[in-house]
Amino acid sequence: MEDKQLNEKESLELITQMIRNTQKKMEKGSGIPFLIWGYVTIAVSLTVWYLLGKTGNQNWNFLWFAIPVIGFPVMLLALKRKTTLPKTYIDKVISYVWIVMGVSALIPSMAAAVIHNFPVLFLVVLLISAGTAMTGLVIKFKPLVISGFGGMLLSILCLILRESLDSILVFAALFLLVQVIPGHILNYKNRKNHV
Repeated sequence: MEDKQLNEKESLELITQMIRNTQKKMEKGSGIPFLIWGYVTIAVSLTVWYLLGKTGNQNWNFLWFAIPVIGFPVMLLALKRKTTLPKTYIDKVISYVWIVMGVSALIPSMAAAVIHNFPVLFLVVLLISAGTAMTGLVIKFKPLVISGFGGMLLSILCLILRESLDSILVFAALFLLVQVIPGHILNYKNRKNHV
């Protein structure tokens, strides 16, 4: 196959078309990853908050590792059910953003297991919010951009409250803002567009 040189106008049209295709696919079940990770994180957060509050036993913090243990298999199941539409470059960029954000969130989580009073909740919310904002900017979807930047700004609350159990409740609330609400908006937009 011959590589064709594109002029400026053709390049812009191609990029615009890729973004449109990605937006269409993002609308088709793309809220599901946000919902899976958001709800799993909230459920684990509330469990840790409750158990720490009831017992004071810091070993309950190891339950945080249940997030990837539950989230990854559920995501794999969800991805198997998705239709196999061709992947665009934009799709790959979004996947790469989330791979980097996931690994970046896992590293401070591991550090928090050995470093006392490490600001892990702040860092995780900051990173996941940044990933949400980047995804929104790439696909030009304002609710993701707004919730991502909102989460980044509000992540400071986890840092301020890190000595308190309330930081876990703030963390859960921020995941509601950054993952669950945008996930439901994406799914709602999908249903509305396919009625």
